[in-house]
Amino acid sequence: MNGPHPENRTEEEELFRFSVSEAEDGTRLDRLLAALVEDCSRSYLARLVEEGNVRVNGAVCTVKKRAVRTGDDVSLRLDPPRELSAEPEDIPLDIVYEDGDLLVVNKPKGLVVHPAAGTPSGTLVNALLWHCRGNLSSINGVIRPGIVHRIDKDTSGLLVIAKTDAAHKSLSDQLAAHTVTRAYRAICAGVLKEDAGTINRPIGRDPKNRLRNACTAPARPEEHLTEGYPLPAGSREAVTHWTVLERLRNATYLECRLETGRTHQIRVHLASIGHPLAGDPLYGRKDGTGAKTQMLHAGLLGFVHPSSGAYMEFTSPLPADFEALLSRLRNS
Repeated sequence: MNGPHPENRTEEEELFRFSVSEAEDGTRLDRLLAALVEDCSRSYLARLVEEGNVRVNGAVCTVKKRAVRTGDDVSLRLDPPRELSAEPEDIPLDIVYEDGDLLVVNKPKGLVVHPAAGTPSGTLVNALLWHCRGNLSSINGVIRPGIVHRIDKDTSGLLVIAKTDAAHKSLSDQLAAHTVTRAYRAICAGVLKEDAGTINRPIGRDPKNRLRNACTAPARPEEHLTEGYPLPAGSREAVTHWTVLERLRNATYLECRLETGRTHQIRVHLASIGHPLAGDPLYGRKDGTGAKTQMLHAGLLGFVHPSSGAYMEFTSPLPADFEALLSRLRNS
């Protein structure tokens, strides 16, 4: 064993703990951890297993290929936080638009937005530092230069990046005022009966599983953000508007528009109504669609340009794996 034993570790380290569900029975330990622990690479997590940082049912497990079973109690200790730095890397970018104030990029699935534990390099930020030669806003610090908003590693689609602090503030203010247009394409499990709807439920940390977020209160009135309703501790208002684009075999193709932008918002909200995102390893898992990864694409982004004041709107085509799943579901 090469690393320090978990029992000798400090309380500053993060401890993740969860129980294996029936749907996860038989999954390799390293694959399950990679699906559940966001922003950490599978190789990094496999190393943690080999170094004795994972326990299964209270016993240290150093076998990354071990098959876990329903009801197994799994705990993982991550390395203590370290000061990270981001270096420029020559990573190709799909740039949709660029000027002196900002750029809009089309992020591929699998690309992490900014450096984090287990992913110190190879991120969108590293690519931006190379492309922009360091000319990015500094508001979010050295690890997230220019990053105004983010999308999950396994979500593809459009992001706006600020080059100047003034542009960053303008775009952040628009996000806070809910005036940025953000529309996602999604495939969810099951067939929705209604043609459209709104999910207005606060989101916070899941008290039963700290890896997840959850809806923390019953549904609110559907029109928009509501006032006069007390929020549970640690929760934030969250509103998602959805529209059915196409009903498929045991699945539904949707457009989801965000009124707010909470972590995992669409994933949590769709799961809360019994129609989790197809291929979602954290909130949906095995759903009968055959999706290998989560089917969520940020396909439309609109905002007011910080300097010109003109409204700008951009679209992004569906990625190949999304199109392939749609075709398969249509023909099944």
